[in-house]
Amino acid sequence: MKTVAGTVAILGRPNVGKSTLLNRIVGEKLAIVTPKPQTTRNRILGVYNGERGQIVFVDTPGVHGAKKELNRFMVSEALGIIPDVDAALLLIEAGTDRPGDAEDAILRGLGDASCPVILAINKVDTLKDKASLLPALVHWNERKELRALVPISARTGTNVDRLVGELWALLPEGPPLYGPDTLTDRTERFLASELIREQLFLTLRQEVPYAIAIVVDAWEERAADVVISASIIVERDSQRAIVLGKGGAMIREVGTRARGAIGELLQRPAHLKLHVKVQPDWTSSPQALAELGYRT
Repeated sequence: MKTVAGTVAILGRPNVGKSTLLNRIVGEKLAIVTPKPQTTRNRILGVYNGERGQIVFVDTPGVHGAKKELNRFMVSEALGIIPDVDAALLLIEAGTDRPGDAEDAILRGLGDASCPVILAINKVDTLKDKASLLPALVHWNERKELRALVPISARTGTNVDRLVGELWALLPEGPPLYGPDTLTDRTERFLASELIREQLFLTLRQEVPYAIAIVVDAWEERAADVVISASIIVERDSQRAIVLGKGGAMIREVGTRARGAIGELLQRPAHLKLHVKVQPDWTSSPQALAELGYRT
C-alpha cells in the first residue's frame, strides 16, 4: 500500500482545545494546556506516524481580535501557516451553531489557499443532551468547503481516531517528512520554557500571565541531570511582586511544579533557577517581541 505524508494545521478560536487535540493525537505532551484562553503563542509541530503514512500536525494560537503587538503576532502565526499546509482541521466548541469572526477569517484564508478542511466539533463530552448538537450539525453540514464533520472530545479521545482517519484522503502520496523518532521540531529548551509558562498561567490570576515571557538563559547538561536557569519577563514592577509572592512563596511554588514537569519531559532530574525581570511594555514593542522569540 502506498503511503501518504503531509502537514495539517489545527485552527480555531482560543480555548477550543487545539493543544489538547495535538497532545492526544501524538500521545505526548508537546503543547501546554491551561483553562485560560490565548495560552498558545507559537506554532508547535507534532508528528504522527500511522499505518497509512505520516501526518505532521501544526498546533496554532487561537484566532482572536488582536490589539497588542503580541496578539497580532499570535494571529499571524495561525493564519500565516495556511498556504504552507496540505489540509486543515477547523476546531470549534460544541454549541457553536454558526461561524463567528474567527471561523470566518480562517475559512476565508483556507478558501483563498484552496486548502481542504475538516470540521471537528470538540467538547461533546460536556453536553448533557447530545440532541443539542443537531442545530450545529445541520448548519455546518451545509458548508460546501468542509470535506467532513466529526464530533469529538479531545480530552477523552472520543472519535479522535475517526478524525485522523478522515485526514489521510486529503494528503499527498509520498515518503515521511520526518524520521520515525522525531516527535516535534521544537527544542528541549523551548518545551521547558513553555512548561514554566504553563505553571505561571495555572498559578497566577487575572491579566498577569498575559504579560509574561520566558527566556532560558543557561542550560547545563550533566551526567545524570540538567541545570536550567531561566528569566521570567514581566512588564511592570507590580507584576514582578506578584510573581515573586510574599517572601518568594509564589515563585518557589511555580519553580517546584515546573521542575517536576520538565523532569518528566526530559526523563531525568532537572534543577531550575528562576529570576524575574521587568521589561516595560514588551507586549507592545515589535523589537522586544523579536528579541524574546516572537518573530513574524
